[in-house]
Amino acid sequence: VQLQASGGGLVQAGDSLRLSCAASGRTFSTSVMGWFRQAPGKEREFVATISGSGGRTYYADSVKGRFTISRDNAKNTVWLQMNSLKPDDTAVYYCAAGTTYTTIARLYAYWGQGTQVTVSS
Repeated sequence: VQLQASGGGLVQAGDSLRLSCAASGRTFSTSVMGWFRQAPGKEREFVATISGSGGRTYYADSVKGRFTISRDNAKNTVWLQMNSLKPDDTAVYYCAAGTTYTTIARLYAYWGQGTQVTVSS
């Protein structure tokens, strides 16, 4: 599975962004997909995950109610809609694919290259 994340940019606090992650490979529909982020000087942290069917989602407390993860298996794409962005959301955002519905980064086998999100105050 190869993953290509896009959609990052520079926005102001309160704005919205939608990140996309395009996947190649025939196993996308059975893959758990996750979004993680890493801010400068900090460890990579979990943001959101979605099951292969899209029927289950789970969010970090810090983004719950503001971010929405979704997927379209026909398009081999997963999205992260980010609303009410805050400066603390500034980070490189990574999409990841795996076989386990989890918040643990090391359990995701495949990673995209990351896309920068910068939120100014």
